[in-house]
Amino acid sequence: MAEYGYSIKNESSRDNNADDFDKKSLSESIKLNSRKKRRLKTKLDIKLIFFRQLSVILQSGVPLSQGLILLSENISEKKFAACIEDIASQLNSGRDLSLAFREYPKIFDPIIVGLIEAGEAGGILSEVLERIALLLESQNKLKSKITGALIYPVILLFLAISVSLGLLIFIVPTFEELFEGLGAELPGLTQFMLDLSRFVTSPIFIIVAPIFSIIIVLSYTQYYSTEKGKLLLDSFFLKIPVFGDLILRSELASLSNTFSTLINAGLTITEALEKCTLSSSNQIIKNSIKRAVTLVQEGQLLGYSFSLSNLS
Repeated sequence: MAEYGYSIKNESSRDNNADDFDKKSLSESIKLNSRKKRRLKTKLDIKLIFFRQLSVILQSGVPLSQGLILLSENISEKKFAACIEDIASQLNSGRDLSLAFREYPKIFDPIIVGLIEAGEAGGILSEVLERIALLLESQNKLKSKITGALIYPVILLFLAISVSLGLLIFIVPTFEELFEGLGAELPGLTQFMLDLSRFVTSPIFIIVAPIFSIIIVLSYTQYYSTEKGKLLLDSFFLKIPVFGDLILRSELASLSNTFSTLINAGLTITEALEKCTLSSSNQIIKNSIKRAVTLVQEGQLLGYSFSLSNLS
């Protein structure tokens, strides 16, 4: 399991370290203040292995805090190991696991926290941990499929841009000398290509292009952070040919997996939908889920509530 960021130590060392936890863990672990806790991230596959192993440890009868310490000793990613160790120390202080997880929002999103709360309330924490592992596994597979689907068009786009720049920089200027020697009037498209080649090869382009790119990125980020901008851009993304349908399908697949996991964990329909709202990255999907929550609370059927969104 070293490929996932875990390195297994021998059993005797593990037992000795677990016994000395109260004396050494807090002094030797990486100190994490509240700001670092909120910014800390880790890879999806590492979280997947963590929850699967934690579920197995709980099913074997090992106390939760001790199980977390055993896992933290096998994690080679130091910051995540410190995170797990900190959570174990909070459990030893009498805090609930869900509250400890809530301090690390970039690692344990609201869906995970909601499932942990349901598991603690229903006394089925080990089962919920296994469900979380299955949910993360399905998300990982979905992410891999989306990445695989995007690789080919991204490569084609990169090649198209590279070839176009190569022609404008190296090939078109050679024809310009030929056309000037002929002294004939050039067609509009040919003249446009020559002008574009001059601009691309000029020092102004080298200076302006990076500045213009930075301005576009900053403007996009600032506009997307507003409610109106996020709604407009997310709506535009869903209308892009091919890519829009891919985004919609991935969002709906993620929503279905998450909703199923939450319902199986014991949450009500409205509670599960509210958690799904927090997990969606598209504002149009979020608004559709919020509308469905309101309609379900008013007594409408879930299928009818979603049919009004016209997303599928």
